[in-house]
Amino acid sequence: MPLDNVVETWIECPMAVTDTGFGIAEVSEERHTNEGTIYSHGFIPQIKNPEDIDKIKDPEVMHDLAVTEARLHALTVAVGDIIPVRKRGVPHLWFAPWDELIRWWGVQEALMDLVLRPPMVHDIMARLVEAYLCRLDQYIELNVLSLNNDNHRVGSGAYGYSDELPAADHDGRHIRPADLWGNAAAQIFSEVSPQMHAEFAVQYEIRWMERFGLNYYGCCEPLHHKLDILRDVPNLRKISISPWADLDKAAEQMRDRYVVSYKPNPAIFAERDWDLARAKADLETALAKLEGCCVEIIAKDLSTVQNQPQRLWEWSRIASEVTEEFAERQGLSAGC
Repeated sequence: MPLDNVVETWIECPMAVTDTGFGIAEVSEERHTNEGTIYSHGFIPQIKNPEDIDKIKDPEVMHDLAVTEARLHALTVAVGDIIPVRKRGVPHLWFAPWDELIRWWGVQEALMDLVLRPPMVHDIMARLVEAYLCRLDQYIELNVLSLNNDNHRVGSGAYGYSDELPAADHDGRHIRPADLWGNAAAQIFSEVSPQMHAEFAVQYEIRWMERFGLNYYGCCEPLHHKLDILRDVPNLRKISISPWADLDKAAEQMRDRYVVSYKPNPAIFAERDWDLARAKADLETALAKLEGCCVEIIAKDLSTVQNQPQRLWEWSRIASEVTEEFAERQGLSAGC
């Protein structure tokens, strides 16, 4: 893909890190909507009553040193005389507890319980966050975290390059959350009020994000009307502005404060007739609203391109041109 894909000067060898999970599994039915590979899920609730909190267990993390060393040896033998090989632990920790909960609880059931049984929701959310933090502490103890201020995506955004990470007191041998990007999201809360979003998501997500050196928030949920509830998130640097957000309101509040992680509407890629001129116009309109903001553009959530992958290549070329013009107006350098 002719985009801003950074190729590092080494090959990664993944460490053999696994865990036992949260003790509760998704049970769902596939509900196909077309003849392709895109389909919806119908979740069968595993959480129904307050006592079901006991189903959520603390994960047990394992690092198989023998497998890690075997992988490293095999990869070094294969390409080590051509390009350096480095062990890579866990660089990115996707933290979206509500993504997990709705698979165990059911979407409608979970949202209804925000109103009907709020104490139960609080208890289960607290238990799940504790389980996530237990796993994080084990990563630290086993020393299997890896830096992510490089060509690894952060949250639902772009690369994590930053000269503010790792932390100033990093010893070079033990990676801590303070040396990393963290993230959180509550996509299922797109239609939940800011007050309920803060009560049932953000206050718990802060327990996770306060451990990290920099943070990214959000994914598909519109956040232009919820930015006030994010002001207490420590070290928050980037916020996702999805196609369903009001870009004018987001820019007004985020300018000079946060990076706008802008997601253009992916529907244009799925239409029968490919309209590159409209795709360009949409980007130009969006960037005009974002004048004075720090912006990254992420084309994501593409389910189909009508079997025409060249649409992606053409879009990336146009996006590069548009962002270069945007950057020149602001006296910056740009990429796409």
